[in-house]
Amino acid sequence: MTAPHQLDDSTELLLSATDPERFAAIFDARFAEIHRYVASRLGASAAEDVVSDIFLTAFRNRSGYDPARGSVRTWLYGIATNQISTQRRAELRALRAMARKTPDPAAEGPEHRVVTRVTAQGLQPAIAKAIAGLNDGDRDVLLLVALAELSHDEVAAALGIPYGTVGSRLNRARKKLRAALGDANPLHDSERSSGHG
Repeated sequence: MTAPHQLDDSTELLLSATDPERFAAIFDARFAEIHRYVASRLGASAAEDVVSDIFLTAFRNRSGYDPARGSVRTWLYGIATNQISTQRRAELRALRAMARKTPDPAAEGPEHRVVTRVTAQGLQPAIAKAIAGLNDGDRDVLLLVALAELSHDEVAAALGIPYGTVGSRLNRARKKLRAALGDANPLHDSERSSGHG
């Protein structure tokens, strides 16, 4: 017996405008990914509430989704970034705490995973301090590329900014991180920029 044909996220979201229960398919498909991203930025304790708010916001604003501006995944990352912006102090506290301590290889908390994904060498106080020192826009772009693995096009759509601004912000963030690491490359696959699609 074959599985029933699954509709893509965009179709499910558009259909949920008249059949709200269809939004459950979006939630089921994207919850874990969005939760990982939020937990990476804010910590596990804050993630549950923030992710709930993200999906509530998405549900309430589902009629405003425009597939021409990007995928549902990208749209959700844009909402996530807006929700995280209301939690900036929590994110900065976590980054500053990491900057003050030495790495503990036994501790694999969300803060450790953030910097592990961003650096080739793992948690380093210097990189946490450098990330905390980035302006909000540069930090958002850097972490959407490094943690969510979004392309430049997807970041531009998620944040509602021009493609060139994504490149400028990412370049600025990389320069600051390289300086903090003594000119080492903070993103081991730093040229992920051209995922046009």
